[in-house]
Amino acid sequence: MKVLGLIPARMGSSRFPGKPMAKILGKPMIGHVYENVIQSKSLDSTYVATCDKEIFDYILSIGGNAVMTSSAHERASDRCAEALLAIEKEKGFQYDIIVMIQGDEPMTKSEMIDEAINPMLSDKSIKIVNLLAPIESLEEFEDRNCIKVVCDLNGNAIYFSREPIPTRSKTNSIDMQKQVCIIPFVRNFLIEYTKLVPTPLEIAESVDMMRVLEHGFKVKMIPTNYKSYAVDTPEDLVRVEKILSSNI
Repeated sequence: MKVLGLIPARMGSSRFPGKPMAKILGKPMIGHVYENVIQSKSLDSTYVATCDKEIFDYILSIGGNAVMTSSAHERASDRCAEALLAIEKEKGFQYDIIVMIQGDEPMTKSEMIDEAINPMLSDKSIKIVNLLAPIESLEEFEDRNCIKVVCDLNGNAIYFSREPIPTRSKTNSIDMQKQVCIIPFVRNFLIEYTKLVPTPLEIAESVDMMRVLEHGFKVKMIPTNYKSYAVDTPEDLVRVEKILSSNI
């Protein structure tokens, strides 16, 4: 099995422009993500997929791999599919599993990649996996930048939303859970994703996985043993920097 790690990143975030190059402990955030991801022994190669030369040049400057993509992509999954085809053309072979790791997850640990991939290796019917983590505060539950998710009894996603789900009135009896964006795709399903028509709820929620669900496919949710906070705002950056500095 050949496994490729792809880290989509772009400077044009509407919530935090330029955030991949925003510094955490003196290093651009995308550098933290890349250096954490390449520690994974499960990945044969890791590339940053970007439409911005500033990010591309920085990754090359630290000895990393990067690939330029179109600036037209609305979804990270579409950017990764373009990058995949370019990398495969250059290398002359196909990968089996593609792991998308968002460039705004600087707390990513290499072990989280194993957590996400292992169910796919043992069950060939699984086309895509997302990691799942508990939401630990009402503030995070109310935060629109935190992607909430509810699951069925078999651990498959029912719905992803930026709004608080499940209902606020039952949060004492039903777990509040969030998506952690370490997402392995079976290679051919990532290509198929790009051919699926974008869907109304995908657009409304601005969540890639809704395209998968609305077209009738399953998204397997796997609980992670590790804490992770995405950086969507300058305030998130400060919080993550404090956490990372305390672990040094």
